[in-house]
Amino acid sequence: MQRKRIIWIAVAALILWFGVQQMNSNQKVQQTFSKAEIRYGGAGKDVRELQYRLKYLGYFKGTVDGDFGFSTLQALKRFQSAFGMKADGVAGSKTKLKLYNATKNYKPTGADLGAAPEKQPASPENKSNGKMTASNHLGLSSNDIRIMANAVYGEARGEPYEGQVAVAAVILNRVKSPAFPNTAAAVIYQPGAFTAVADGQINLEPNKRAKQAVQDAMNGWDPTGGCLYYFNPVTATSKWIWTRPQVKTIGKHIFCM
Repeated sequence: MQRKRIIWIAVAALILWFGVQQMNSNQKVQQTFSKAEIRYGGAGKDVRELQYRLKYLGYFKGTVDGDFGFSTLQALKRFQSAFGMKADGVAGSKTKLKLYNATKNYKPTGADLGAAPEKQPASPENKSNGKMTASNHLGLSSNDIRIMANAVYGEARGEPYEGQVAVAAVILNRVKSPAFPNTAAAVIYQPGAFTAVADGQINLEPNKRAKQAVQDAMNGWDPTGGCLYYFNPVTATSKWIWTRPQVKTIGKHIFCM
């Protein structure tokens, strides 16, 4: 009897916690967007915010100008479709909430908004050798790199360092694959793609080790040999993931194609 009571209390507390989180998200959405629907042909602050966040996820490729034109419409529809919503191109309350939750780590930078980077004088240490760096080749923004570190920390902070680099490499492999979105943020926030997004650990502050793991992966270290998936065999609930060709095990994760 006592055990049942404890279980019911725990369930009630969990439901209450999720309710509070939902309420907090709704309040923050209202602080970010107005209550009005954002539609094709509109203009202003709401449209700019919409474009910023769609750009952060890699869906909007145009210039952030506050005008809801055709490119913004198509970007919004792609986002809605990828996140399991009706792709009607209208940003109502449900779409705004989804977009806000997918971009909680968004912080605008000049590069994200299309501003040209300032030219820095070349020093003997920084003179170009004519080779493009891994980050430039993949087109990773500062937000992409930051959210990758969050993902590595949330997914694999208890793993050996090689395993942390491997998680970062999987994200980059997906960015390069035509089967996935072409930005790191969009890959990470695909619905159901990463446990850390689902349970909120994506919002934890990454440590230096996670940040270094991302840098090593960007510099070409791929312990997985090109894998697109990984899972923990102890906690995995998907039957499908077991059908993927397994390549190697690093720490508690099995990496597969």
